[in-house]
Amino acid sequence: MEEKEEKKIVSQATIPLPSDSNTITLLEAMQILWEKKFTLLLFILVGGVIGYSIANWQRPQYTSDILLQIDAKGGNATKAMGEMGSILDVASPADAEIELIKSRMVLSYVVEAEHLCFNATPVGAVDRFTHKEGRMDLDSLYIPALARAGKWMARTVDENTYEVISPEEQVILKGKVGTMFRAAYAGDTLDIHVSKMLAMPGQEFILSQSGLLGAIAALKGGLKVAEKGKKSGIIEASFNHRYPDRAASILNTVAKTYLRQNVEMRSAEAAKTLEFLEKQLPGVKAKLDSVEKILADYRHSIGSVDMTGETSAHLNKESTIQSQILELEQQKQAAMRLFKEEHPSVQTLIRQQNRLRAELGKLKKNAEKMPLTQQEVARLKEDVAVNNEIYTTMLNNIQQLRVVRAGEVGNVRIVDFAQINGAPSKPKKMNIIICSVAASFMLGVLLVFLLRMMHNGVRSVTDIERETNTSVLARVPENSDTNLNYKFKKTRQTHVQTNPDDPLSESIRSILTAIDFSFNINKEHQVIMVTGITPRAGKSFISTNLAATFAMVGKKTLYIDADMRKASCRFTKVGLADVLMGKVAFENAKITSTSLPNLDILESGKFTLSAFELLRGDMLKNLLDKIRPQYDTIIIDTPPMNMVTDAYMICPLIDFALVVLHYGRHSMDSIKESIQTLERYCDKPKAFVLNHSEHRHGYYGYYGYYGYYGYYGYGYAHKSKND
Repeated sequence: MEEKEEKKIVSQATIPLPSDSNTITLLEAMQILWEKKFTLLLFILVGGVIGYSIANWQRPQYTSDILLQIDAKGGNATKAMGEMGSILDVASPADAEIELIKSRMVLSYVVEAEHLCFNATPVGAVDRFTHKEGRMDLDSLYIPALARAGKWMARTVDENTYEVISPEEQVILKGKVGTMFRAAYAGDTLDIHVSKMLAMPGQEFILSQSGLLGAIAALKGGLKVAEKGKKSGIIEASFNHRYPDRAASILNTVAKTYLRQNVEMRSAEAAKTLEFLEKQLPGVKAKLDSVEKILADYRHSIGSVDMTGETSAHLNKESTIQSQILELEQQKQAAMRLFKEEHPSVQTLIRQQNRLRAELGKLKKNAEKMPLTQQEVARLKEDVAVNNEIYTTMLNNIQQLRVVRAGEVGNVRIVDFAQINGAPSKPKKMNIIICSVAASFMLGVLLVFLLRMMHNGVRSVTDIERETNTSVLARVPENSDTNLNYKFKKTRQTHVQTNPDDPLSESIRSILTAIDFSFNINKEHQVIMVTGITPRAGKSFISTNLAATFAMVGKKTLYIDADMRKASCRFTKVGLADVLMGKVAFENAKITSTSLPNLDILESGKFTLSAFELLRGDMLKNLLDKIRPQYDTIIIDTPPMNMVTDAYMICPLIDFALVVLHYGRHSMDSIKESIQTLERYCDKPKAFVLNHSEHRHGYYGYYGYYGYYGYYGYGYAHKSKND
């Protein structure tokens, strides 16, 4: 009957546990993060402090903006010129105008006008963090070239007085706001002119003088220019500065400089054209005078000739056609500036010119039928009329160009000037704090999962049992109290005594139950060895609590701390080492005054020989043979197997070996290698305990079971899928 019950218990022990997987699901990931909530909360708090510090450390920045309009059709003055205006008016796209605004041609003047080469930067960490820094504006600063690499300082004395400190920390001059001051230094002269100063007495500033190109690059880097909309011709420019009035002043100077240079450029085009026409005008006038004189001389030589109406009409028509041909030529030249000769507009003008020239050729053939005297007079009058038309047109163009040069307003106008903005645009403190908190939280999450990946050992009970053919008696849950062994050393009370009803204590009791009912060992005088694969697996915690559990169920129990290199409990100065060396008798070395009447303790003791020499002989075997009849259970705590050979030397003397594994810390290869090595030294029954197990979502309590006796919980019963 007892044999059937034992087989039944063993069959229950082989019931497969809920399957584990090294793959982390979303719910498991959330559970892992929830378990580390206090660590993540610490990261969030640190991130908030860092974000707040960064937000306050950054100097406030104020933004000003202007609005410009680009007139693609040109100014009113060029429109008034007609065809000549179309020659001068060349539209420029917004992209080109943006590049012009950011060009050195414009910005170099702004740097000089706004004195951007001279800087007085306030110093002082406390003043910067509390935003109480002073201000000093410089209109002029010249530091001798040999000393520009040094650290020049200015210190305020009162609201209108300051002093300049050389790199040698000597005061070389004292000055007042609004006045130029000079001082001799290193064979040269230091010049400084402070236009404005708002600072408390004693505040200091670093003086620096940058080159023109460096100041232009800094201004260009902070200047943002873009077209609003697509092909709208509206350009918006903005600039950030730590002082709002300076931001508006610099931006307005940029706009005015660009506008002035735009007007000057367009006036320069008109001036160049005017200069060319004025140079050509004397030659045209001379030619007109020449042909008029030839006509007068010819008429004087032949006497006054009165042309008939037909000849006069012929001459007028010929003169009109010549004027039309000249006008079309001007239109063609204007069109050639915009289009190629194959363009339909240019071809239309050419065809009109050819038609007029053909008509002019017919008139000349008809003129050959007139008398010779009338033909000559008509030819000379035609020359006079053509040259007079050219001269008159040139005079009109010169007059129009003079009007353009005097009244050109450019194709750019300022729509909105920059205004002083009293609210800082940077830093956006809330955004910085939120980003810092988010980054810290993500860093914490990354660290949590990185640590898990670093300990990405075996977590599956099913895998361990399948690969090693060795049972896992229980999964002992992780406990947040890291000082469990310390409490045992101090109070001689184990966790199962102080917290008998929590899942951790229940899992320890499940180990006792599994050992008593699942393995065919001596139940009256059993010797159990508790060891681990690597340190910090918790084998001392398991062994002490297992010994206390045996004592609590009424069994006379002895706990032996055989880890003589690193003892888990130490209450006296004598122990196992002293007994094995024969210095002290077992009865005098053991501790009987524990909190449990059935529990005795034999400490590791102090030893002069190595643990290997003490354990390799028959001394430990003789001791166990002597004390075995005195106890129902003897628990021996040994060092980790992969560190020293102590456990392998003790193994032949025991009845059962319990190997403690750390959840997620050991690879399957190391587990298999350790258990195979242990089997070479003894063929006694053995089993695993998976310590520090994490909570898995979806099961009640810690994995919803204790040992191999079904599913059990406090107040809730586990329901299977078949229920």
